[in-house]
Amino acid sequence: MPDVFSERVHTMARFGVPVVLGLVYGYWAAANRRQGGPITGWNLLFGFVTALVFIVLCIAVALWAPKLQRELHSAVKSAFAGAAVGFLYSQSGAPVLRSIAMGAVVGAAIFVVFFYRYYTREDAEGNRIR
Repeated sequence: MPDVFSERVHTMARFGVPVVLGLVYGYWAAANRRQGGPITGWNLLFGFVTALVFIVLCIAVALWAPKLQRELHSAVKSAFAGAAVGFLYSQSGAPVLRSIAMGAVVGAAIFVVFFYRYYTREDAEGNRIR
């Protein structure tokens, strides 16, 4: 199939999507942490630091994971997603073990989806077959 977008659009999306997701994630984490209370300077700082860390890790995973074999590729992306969900859940005041369990369940589900996707669309060397 022909590619509709230019390489410039793909590059902008490769870095723009993690930035937008990071800002939403940082806001969500800060909102969970304050639990309906007033917005403070420390809460804003926490949200921006969380967003920055998420953006850096998301870009690193997006650039590094495709170079791995499909099993590790799936594992890295699902570990990032599971850890992100577990961290968000922990900011709501949930117990640590429940946060870990929630992150592990989400990570395992995402691993199954990504592994199936990569297994059915790549050969053993990681080359696309469709």
